[in-house]
Amino acid sequence: MYKDLIYNNTTNNVTFTNNHTKILTRLAEERFHSSSELSAGLGLSRSAIWKYLHSFSELGLEIIAVSGKGYRLKRRLELLSAAQIKKELKPEVELLLSALEIHSQITSTNNYLLEAMKIKNESGYACFAESQTNGRGRQGREWVSPFGSNIYLSLSWVFENGFASLSGLSLAIGVAVVRALTELGISNMGLKWPNDIYWQDKKLGGILIEISGESSGECTAIIGVGLNLYLSEKTTATITQPWIDLDKITPKNNYSRNALSSLLLNHLLPVLAEFENQTLQHYLSEWREYDCMQGRKVSIYRGQQQFDGVVAGIDHNGMLLLKEKLTNTIKTFASGEVSFRK
Repeated sequence: MYKDLIYNNTTNNVTFTNNHTKILTRLAEERFHSSSELSAGLGLSRSAIWKYLHSFSELGLEIIAVSGKGYRLKRRLELLSAAQIKKELKPEVELLLSALEIHSQITSTNNYLLEAMKIKNESGYACFAESQTNGRGRQGREWVSPFGSNIYLSLSWVFENGFASLSGLSLAIGVAVVRALTELGISNMGLKWPNDIYWQDKKLGGILIEISGESSGECTAIIGVGLNLYLSEKTTATITQPWIDLDKITPKNNYSRNALSSLLLNHLLPVLAEFENQTLQHYLSEWREYDCMQGRKVSIYRGQQQFDGVVAGIDHNGMLLLKEKLTNTIKTFASGEVSFRK
């Protein structure tokens, strides 16, 4: 099952429709279009065109308007296409993919798959979105999700051996994401325990894994991956940590969103298919190569407690090792929020 843009959600007072896509396709061309030209070309009234243009700002899109010339998007827009993504998949990876959907706008890709798995619990269900109205990071934090700018992806996978067998899955997923970005030509990648993708001490992406099912039997993991491709100043006003996007790393913007989506699936799906057999041990040495925390001063927050020290890497179970400042001993963490200290 491969589905392109699905127009099924009304949020933020914007219902994304086929007309939105038609107008955006015109505006993405590297020239200006007047409202009368758009009106005649699409069979819509000028007032309707104006309403569509106004709604784009609510979706996080930047429109340039010049008197006497008309309108165009500030930057190139490439909408995701199920057909194009499928075209670049390796044959063995396509066999692992049970469904591929692209939504114009949903609350979050993880939420969507969590509900979908209640009806049909299956591995290899991929959900992309052009925008999210309630994108989530760890600890329920907002994941900034403007339209058509970044990658918002969730995958489902059913595991047979319970929660314990999934220890360190987020680290293996981090390795898969870095492999994809490296194949794209991005160097100097880093991984921040337990689930962040970094580039030169700035956050480029994140991973959110949610698991449901039996503690010692069949369980389903929803793996969410968010990558910053382009973030405008307007959409980053609420971000409180250092961040980066691919647009800043590769100013020539010579990558394709569809090609990158295929790359991610080409690397993520085999890791999920192999994880119960290979486990974290197969990925530990590679993760350590990308560890951007080793030897760094950090603060770890667990509930109301704060622990300061120097990161001493991760152990064979993927837990964080901290040489505590107060006791000068090594403390092990299975979870916690980590902040770099200046």
